[in-house]
Amino acid sequence: MEENKGQSAGATRTQLTAVGDLRRSWQSWAEDHIDYQRQNPFSNDSKPVHPQRGDPIYGRPPEGSKTEQRGKAAHTHVGKEVEELCLIMRNIGEKGEDGNVRVTFRQLFETYVTISNKVVGILLRARKYGLVQFEGEMLWQGKDDNVIITLLE
Repeated sequence: MEENKGQSAGATRTQLTAVGDLRRSWQSWAEDHIDYQRQNPFSNDSKPVHPQRGDPIYGRPPEGSKTEQRGKAAHTHVGKEVEELCLIMRNIGEKGEDGNVRVTFRQLFETYVTISNKVVGILLRARKYGLVQFEGEMLWQGKDDNVIITLLE
């Protein structure tokens, strides 16, 4: 009978340890869930943990994330395409009296489309960087063939 009491006490200690581990695990999950709900914009418990407009990190992926790495790689790729577009414009365009190179959209489109099918997008990005200038918001093949694009650099 004495042995049964010892075994029973040992079993109870094991059960208490297991229950304690389960309780700690559950508490950890609950705390993680509360943090998640604070960041969830659709939760009633949400508080503005994420950046707000005007914050320098607003609209940017978390630092060190794969999304940030992909964005940097894409930015570098587009930058190279813009440089290539400017080089092609120098090669096929005509230099004006002011020293700026000019080319028609049709001429540029026909030359550059064999290199990349993103001619208009790259032109818009080059204009955003202040490297080229042209009239209008968007250039359309056919309709804007005679629009003159000026290389500003």
